[in-house]
Amino acid sequence: MPRNKRLNVIGGVYHVFTRGIERKEIFKDSTDREEFLSRLADTLDKTKSTCYAWALMPNHVHIMLRPGKRTLTDIARRIFTGYAVYFNIRHKRRGYLYQNRYKSILCQEDIYFEELIRYIHLNPLKAKIVSTISQLDKYPWTGHFTIMSSKNCPWQNIDEVLLRFSKKKGKAVAAYRDFIKEGVGKKSMVDFLGGGLIRSAGGWSELAAMRRKKDYWRGDERILGGDSFVNQVLNEYEEKMDQKDKLRRAGWDLTKVIHKVCCELAISEEDIYKKGRNNIYSEAKALICYLANKKLGISGAQIAKRLRISQPAVAKYMIKEIVRERGNKLLS
Repeated sequence: MPRNKRLNVIGGVYHVFTRGIERKEIFKDSTDREEFLSRLADTLDKTKSTCYAWALMPNHVHIMLRPGKRTLTDIARRIFTGYAVYFNIRHKRRGYLYQNRYKSILCQEDIYFEELIRYIHLNPLKAKIVSTISQLDKYPWTGHFTIMSSKNCPWQNIDEVLLRFSKKKGKAVAAYRDFIKEGVGKKSMVDFLGGGLIRSAGGWSELAAMRRKKDYWRGDERILGGDSFVNQVLNEYEEKMDQKDKLRRAGWDLTKVIHKVCCELAISEEDIYKKGRNNIYSEAKALICYLANKKLGISGAQIAKRLRISQPAVAKYMIKEIVRERGNKLLS
C-alpha cells in the first residue's frame, strides 16, 4: 500500500517524531544529544523556523515546530539525515538508525497547541526516566527544562508559549508548570500518535458523538484537527496536487522545463552547464530547479544530476523570491 505524501504547510504547527530501528537507542550519551540539538538549532536558524517543545528520549525524539521559509520535508531531512550519518560514524555502525521514516502530524494550533507541548514535555516522566515533576524540572533534555531554568536557548521560542498563560513572565511560568503538572498520571484525551479519523475528530468520544449525530467528515492520519481544519488542509493539498497532475498531463517534464527556461532567457541549452554566480546562467538554473521541484515534484537528486550540480545547490537556487515570481509566470 503506498504511503501518504507529506503535508508541507509553511507556517503550520507540526508534531514531528521518530524512533530508533527495533526500538534501539539513537542517543547513547550527552555528546550525542548535544550534537542533535546543535543540528536542530542550526536548521531552525537557516530555515527561519520555530521550535516550541522537544524531548530527547533514549530511543526516540519529539519536536513541535513551525516551518519558516522551507518545507517540513527539507527541515527534517537536514536534522535527521545529518544526525544519522554522524551517529553511524561516531559509533562505528552501519545501516538505518530510525524505524521507517519520521512521522509528522499537522496540528490545529488554536485547539491543540498547549496540549501538544504538555504531551511532549511529559515524555521523560511517562517513561519513568524521572519520577516526579520536580525531577522533570531539572531533566536537561526537554524544552520544559529550558522554560523552568530560564536557560539561554535562543532557538526555542519560550515567549510565545508563556504568553498563552500570562503576560507576566513569573506568573506565566507558574501557570505553565501547573498545566504540565495537571497532566501527570492522566491519559491524554488526544491521540497525538494514533491514526486517521479518530485523531482528526479529536478522540474516540468526539468520534462517537459525531456518529450519533450522523455527522461525518474526512479523516487523515497526517492531521490533528476539527472538521473545517481537516477539510481546508486537504482541499488546499489536493488543489496543489491537481496543478502538478495538470502540468504533467500537458507534457511538462524536466526536459521541457529546461527548453522553456532557455528560450525565455535566450540562451542555448548547453549554456545551463556553464558556471557563474549571479549571471544569466545561474538564473536559468535557479528557474529550472524551482519549476521542476516545486511545480512538477521532481526530486532534488534528479535535478542535480541533470544540471551537474549538487543537491544543496538545487535547494539554494529555489529559495530566491525573484525566482518564484518569475517561475510562476512562465507556467501561467
